[in-house]
Amino acid sequence: MVSGVSALDARGQGEVTPTPDALYARREESGFAARAAEAWAARLAAAPTDFEAAWKLSRARYYLGTNGPADGRRAALDAGMAAARTAITLQPSRPDGHFWLAANMGALAESFGLSQGLKYRKAIKAALEEVLRLDAGYAAGSADRALGRWYHKVPGLFGGSNQKSEQHLRASLTYDGQSTASWFFLAETLEDLGRKADARAALQKVIDSPINPEWAPEDRRWKARAKARLDALAR
Repeated sequence: MVSGVSALDARGQGEVTPTPDALYARREESGFAARAAEAWAARLAAAPTDFEAAWKLSRARYYLGTNGPADGRRAALDAGMAAARTAITLQPSRPDGHFWLAANMGALAESFGLSQGLKYRKAIKAALEEVLRLDAGYAAGSADRALGRWYHKVPGLFGGSNQKSEQHLRASLTYDGQSTASWFFLAETLEDLGRKADARAALQKVIDSPINPEWAPEDRRWKARAKARLDALAR
């Protein structure tokens, strides 16, 4: 393969066919995330032991479940969990499946009401703690970032804690000090702790951090949200 595409298409006409990775890199464009998911699903169907296809399918479905058409988001997240569980079955000692299982469950918990949040809260925490056990630095501290979010979102009665949220978010920033997601989540936690000046400083970090080419669509969204929140705090 060259430059993220296969050499010839199946018809032998010399047309290049984007790889699933190349399609996913363009996920911000309409239809590309769905095409990536379809490609990884086909690859996994053809090779049921393909661990990479399983966890990348889960990641693509998470994106569709959080950014795709509203009427298909729930189904995408359910399918994302299924793909993640396949990845865990194939390679339980790798963090990828555990992390994307937690991500898909977390999106369900945040987007589909209190009952879903309560249903998945223990499983989300367990999956993220397993990622920390296997590889604390996975995806630039993403498990600590997600646990920071977990502790912020879960009510204190069920284990939530803004103090623990801050601890995990600051831990994630030791792996990537320019993570827009970590700084944004930290700003929310600091605001709830009553530390408005610190929250504004964290939001400014989101705005000032360079865009990571690997996470450009997500970085652009966090920057837009940070600017809107910073403007609101200034009123």
